[in-house]
Amino acid sequence: MSLPEILEFLMILSFGISWPLKVYRSYKSRTAKGSSVTFTFFIALGYVCGIASKIMLHNFNLAFWMYWPNIIFVTTDIILYFRNKKLDAAADNK
Repeated sequence: MSLPEILEFLMILSFGISWPLKVYRSYKSRTAKGSSVTFTFFIALGYVCGIASKIMLHNFNLAFWMYWPNIIFVTTDIILYFRNKKLDAAADNK
């Protein structure tokens, strides 16, 4: 594994550590206030581009496999955003 591949893996791992914590916070808070779905969509787009790049280059290294848990957590956070948005609307109507 080359140094650039190791650095890419460490970058994705660093980002990946934060996503389970973000998903947990989104789930427990039950509110979308303070969240930006646009920001999260752009992060998801970045992961999709990274995955597509690896597929096009046939470079299925460790970094490629680390993209998958990240995109799963980001997608989960997007889903929770819309759930929490509904909960916010219901609370505002009470």
